[in-house]
Amino acid sequence: MILIIDFGSQFTQLLARRIRELNTASEIVPWHKANTIINEYLTANKLHGIIFSGGPHSVYDHNAPTTDFDIEQLPVPILGVCYGLQLINSKLGGKVSPTQNREYGFETISLLEQIDEKNPISYIKNSTENIVWMSHGDEITTLSSSLVADTTTRQGVVSSFHHKTLPIYGVQFHPEVEHTRCGKALLQHFIEVTCQSPKDWTCESLIHKSIENIKEIINSENNDTIICALSGGVDSCVAAVLTQKAVGNRLLCLFVNNGLLRKNEYEEVLDRFKKDLNLNVRGVDASELFLTRLKGISDPEQKRKIIGNTFIEVFEKETEHLNAKFLVQGTLYPDVIESVSIHGSSVTIKTHHNVGGLPEKMKFTLIEPLKELFKDEVRKIGLDLGIPHDMLFRHPFPGPGLGIRVLGEVTQEKLQVLCQADSIFIEELKKQNLYEKCWQAFVVLLPVQSVGVMGDGRTYENVAAIRCVNTNDGMTAEWSHLPYLFLERVSSRIINEVQGINRVVYDISTKPPATIEWE
Repeated sequence: MILIIDFGSQFTQLLARRIRELNTASEIVPWHKANTIINEYLTANKLHGIIFSGGPHSVYDHNAPTTDFDIEQLPVPILGVCYGLQLINSKLGGKVSPTQNREYGFETISLLEQIDEKNPISYIKNSTENIVWMSHGDEITTLSSSLVADTTTRQGVVSSFHHKTLPIYGVQFHPEVEHTRCGKALLQHFIEVTCQSPKDWTCESLIHKSIENIKEIINSENNDTIICALSGGVDSCVAAVLTQKAVGNRLLCLFVNNGLLRKNEYEEVLDRFKKDLNLNVRGVDASELFLTRLKGISDPEQKRKIIGNTFIEVFEKETEHLNAKFLVQGTLYPDVIESVSIHGSSVTIKTHHNVGGLPEKMKFTLIEPLKELFKDEVRKIGLDLGIPHDMLFRHPFPGPGLGIRVLGEVTQEKLQVLCQADSIFIEELKKQNLYEKCWQAFVVLLPVQSVGVMGDGRTYENVAAIRCVNTNDGMTAEWSHLPYLFLERVSSRIINEVQGINRVVYDISTKPPATIEWE
């Protein structure tokens, strides 16, 4: 295990991904819980190395994230990244100050001397490998007497160091981002040479671990029913199949029609999950209840919380005659990152239905077997579990459904308009073999009306926005460069076939600064 101590960087999850890509287990823990978790892993003899992540703070700030353990006493190698480098230097008696020339973007670093083979920076063999990605406004102004500088930037700023006697290293740049040439090689060197960590993290091992964890949580000796909240999407599908392998016929999947589903989704999902996956699925039509609760509500956070609370009410009502204590959800790591603020280190972007949209008090204990994974990792696991390809490669669909794609108040009329427009878009993507080339595609109904002309008459109808993005994990995303003729075809069909829309626009925003969903 390589443990990543999170100090609030938006790149922390990329560190975990890069390590997993090297077939090594990694886990992210918040800085204020690090001491306890490190001791647990050391006691179990499962810790091979520690990485201190970057972060948005300055080490000299009041209440800046820090460590309450002596880093020189830890028996495993340590690598500090950006803020992590500055924290190590500060903890060992060095000084960090605001830089005179901030470094954001590409930078060239230069080796100062020959370095030991165990040093991760030893991956630099020639001038083509020394271009890195910087993102910092502070710099080391006094290097700790325990440390030795390995490289500097063109401005003379210390960009990496090593401890004189211990396997403690730091880099000012970000090896986890693609812009750092040979950044992956640095991480590989740290894992394989410095830490000598085994490369045993595979989908097979993760499936086994997940099944064992589920069994441990639910206590396999009793006969309680375990409820799984099916959404029809990839995440809940994989979570359900994993849980079924752990508990067998004790799993009951509930698929709730909240009135916010895509066209014909309720009937199609029930049919496929029963026939193709042999899951015990019960459909619950609660669409009228959800839409009643959402009447007059426009604020997106309120909508998310209402939908989340109502889901739990429906689950509790449907299972009140059962001895059901556990609720399985397909929460992914990006949901957790965007929804949870770690003591001010990272900011809450929005409340996710799977994370923050649930009530504080409910009778179920949550089981979230995928909460440390990314979408592409979940799909790989699904393939290993034998789930059909087309089910695994469906585009993501948010827990609140079309409730957050109808901007403003949600009504039955607006939902019908959006369902038709969205169905046309997805149908055309599949016809042109573009569906699986995009990560997520959907239509948003805007609370805006515009003037149009149809026939000889004036219209004043809704505007629909097409959203289509490409990404690996949902943490960052680029808008998809769909062909103009394709967009023209989609726009024409929506305007001609969907009564109530007379204008279509294409969203070309990246994430960040925008999020993938509009609400």
